[in-house]
Amino acid sequence: MAVAGARQRIVAAVHGWKKVEILPHRYGGLEFRLGKRELGHVHDDALVDIPFPKAVRNEIVAAGEAEPHHILPNSGWVSVFLRANADVERAIELLERSFQLAMAHRQGAKTRE
Repeated sequence: MAVAGARQRIVAAVHGWKKVEILPHRYGGLEFRLGKRELGHVHDDALVDIPFPKAVRNEIVAAGEAEPHHILPNSGWVSVFLRANADVERAIELLERSFQLAMAHRQGAKTRE
C-alpha cells in the first residue's frame, strides 16, 4: 500500500538541494538530476528508484535499506517501496546519499581539470 503524500514529501526534501533539477521521468513520475546525472526518481506515492555504484548498492541491499531494482536486479539501482512513513524517510536518506556521491564525483572531476 502506498503512503499518501510520499511523493510530495520527497520532492519537498530534494527541492532544497543545491543545483538539483526535478523533471518528468521518461517512465513516469519525477526524476531528480544533478547536471546530466540522475540521482533517482519517484513513481507517485509508491516507489523510489536510485542508482549507485555497484559496491554501494550491494552494501545498501545487504543492510536491508533497499531492495535490488524491481526490474533490473543485477544493476547498480535499488528500489524502495513506500509502504510506511519510515520507507519515505529512508528513501530521502538514500537519495541524499546519491546526491552526496554525485557532488563528490563533481568535485573530483573539477580538481582533475
